[in-house]
Amino acid sequence: MTRHLVLVLGDQLGWDSPALAGFDPAQDRLLLIEAESEANEVWNHQARIALFLSGMRHFANAAHGRSWPFVYMKLDDAALPGDFAGRLSHALNTLKPQQLVVLEAGAWRMERLIEDAAAQASVPLRWVTDTHFMCSRAEFAKWAADKKELRMEFFYRQMRQRHDVLMEGPPDKPSPVSGQWNFDADNRKGFGAKGPGTVPPPARFSPDRVTQDVIALVRERFASHPGTLDDFAWPVTREDALAALQHFIDQRLDNFGPWQDAMWTTLPFGWHALVASSLNLHLLNPREVVTAAEQAYHQRGLPLASVEGFIRQVLGWREFIRGVYWLDMPHLAEANHYGHTRDLPKWYWTGQTGMACMQATIGQSLQHGYAHHIQRLMVTGQFAVLAGLSPQQVSAWYRAMYVDAVEWVEMPNTLGMALHANGGRFTSKPYVASGQYIARMSNYCKGCRYQPEQRTGPNACPMTTLYWDFLIRHEQDFAKNPRTALMVKHVGRMSEEDKAQIRAQANATREGLDGV
Repeated sequence: MTRHLVLVLGDQLGWDSPALAGFDPAQDRLLLIEAESEANEVWNHQARIALFLSGMRHFANAAHGRSWPFVYMKLDDAALPGDFAGRLSHALNTLKPQQLVVLEAGAWRMERLIEDAAAQASVPLRWVTDTHFMCSRAEFAKWAADKKELRMEFFYRQMRQRHDVLMEGPPDKPSPVSGQWNFDADNRKGFGAKGPGTVPPPARFSPDRVTQDVIALVRERFASHPGTLDDFAWPVTREDALAALQHFIDQRLDNFGPWQDAMWTTLPFGWHALVASSLNLHLLNPREVVTAAEQAYHQRGLPLASVEGFIRQVLGWREFIRGVYWLDMPHLAEANHYGHTRDLPKWYWTGQTGMACMQATIGQSLQHGYAHHIQRLMVTGQFAVLAGLSPQQVSAWYRAMYVDAVEWVEMPNTLGMALHANGGRFTSKPYVASGQYIARMSNYCKGCRYQPEQRTGPNACPMTTLYWDFLIRHEQDFAKNPRTALMVKHVGRMSEEDKAQIRAQANATREGLDGV
């Protein structure tokens, strides 16, 4: 008789999970499920599939080392149903546990699926609050309840105070270290004409035997999926994740701040930490990540702008975006403020386009399953909103392409931040710019067939053309917003002939997207 069957999902691989509290090996069991349906829910990058499978198999090996009984349903077990729901139902009907115990999932869809399976099997289900996060769903909902607008900055300041991070002064009246909350204005530099110079590479990990077996399986089973596994070197264990974090703190955090937005063709990882996938699989706890960065400031005197900028991404944005996801689902998934319906160009899956910035960013994404936040926001995301691509197709692409793309983080980031598809629910303006922004922040435009400063003509940059067309189409609405009014003032100075030429070229660009 199984008392508690504890379902461990692929993004819940931390041994500090409260779902494991009180686990009794004499009467409880773990359940881990590999399912082809999850690899195909979106057209997953091969590296993303491999990361989850390897992480899960290493977790199972650790459970074996603890002598914890578990049921592990492998992907290639032909005797089992192929889909996650079928496999979970099979486990519930076979083991007949007194209770199914599950940590809060990372996707609204997954929670509904689990609830349905438990109900159909007549097995009581107990959801456990995920204390991995530093702000619970209920706490965020309470914070958001009386807000007309959700703004991360105010949430972040509250989190800093609540968790006493980078704070000083008396407990009854704490203030931010140095008196400044936010160093964002200092952290927007490009590398300039001289380039990035010498940048210490991030920690990368050679695949062990478990990961090698997974890579072979993925190459055989998902050969048609995008991406490559030739450079797979992501952390898949708690030990590797800790080593990756320490390497970043020791060698890369000091220069993370100023150049976190910069892009360069030969520098796919920049000064970034590359710990998001480990955080999102629960191999790292956000508290230890924040503490490590804060200690580096106090003990080693690392630049506050870099330390604060990094902490803001973990303590601020990561927690905020999860709160928004659970607050706004399921209608968030269908958000389409601008009514965009155009299909994703085929080259989003291949990188085979004449636009050098898209070619570099997508090519890097296919190679590593990674692009940093500005590459996602101001290159692939910006083009998508300017070209009028379907937000749902774009959201699926982001969730498929990146190894750190758990739904709770990628969907609101894509629909809300990159595409403005939720109409500014938590952003004050759409994040759009012309190709000249990309030229300033990268070396992508050098040698490109398109010229970022030109908005019409045979050499006009599609990003620039579509940007000005976007402003023309939304001039009236943007003029009412203080954050966008300055942008559309330039539109007001254009002649009707200039506007007509931009509109014509933009329409031709959109109609011929696959050939751009």
